[in-house]
Parts: sequence; C-alpha cells; structure tokens
Amino acid sequence: MLLLDVETKIRFLMSAKDKQVGGNHYKKMNVEVYEFCIANNIPFVEGNIIKYVCRYKDKGGLDDLNKAKHYLEMLIENMEPAPLDYEYSVTNKS
Repeated sequence: MLLLDVETKIRFLMSAKDKQVGGNHYKKMNVEVYEFCIANNIPFVEGNIIKYVCRYKDKGGLDDLNKAKHYLEMLIENMEPAPLDYEYSVTNKS
C-alpha cells in the first residue's frame, strides 16, 4: 500500500482552481481573470489585456502595462481595414 504524506494528498485532492502557480496576484481578486473571461466568452487577446491590467500592481508593474498595450495594439490593428495599397499589392503579385 502506498502511503502519501499530507501535503501530497492535499495537492492531489485540490482542484486546479484552488491553486496558483507563481504567486498569489490572482487569488487576491474577488473574481479571478480566467473565471471572468470564461463566463463572458472573452477571446484570448482580449483576455490577455484584462489579465495584464488586473495584475500589474501586484506582479509585473510597467512591464505588464506594456504587455496589455501590445495586445491592445494588435487587437486594434486586426480590427482596422488594410490600407488600399497593401490590398492591391497582395492581390496583384507577379
């Protein structure tokens, strides 16, 4: 019979929702970012914007805000129509 120590038993019985790897910056929130994103069907890019803005004070500071900005810039670029000269050059390749 395999005997496990108490800590191993607790880790084995815990749900993934009960633990956080790499700090406690999400556990401090009333609603965790992943729960909010899943409940509201928020896609990956938008979810990352939310994640970095929510955690910047407790984890990455300015670096997290720059990551949020980067994802927001990508989202904006994806929403904007391509310039006419770009569309022309893509469709008329030799």
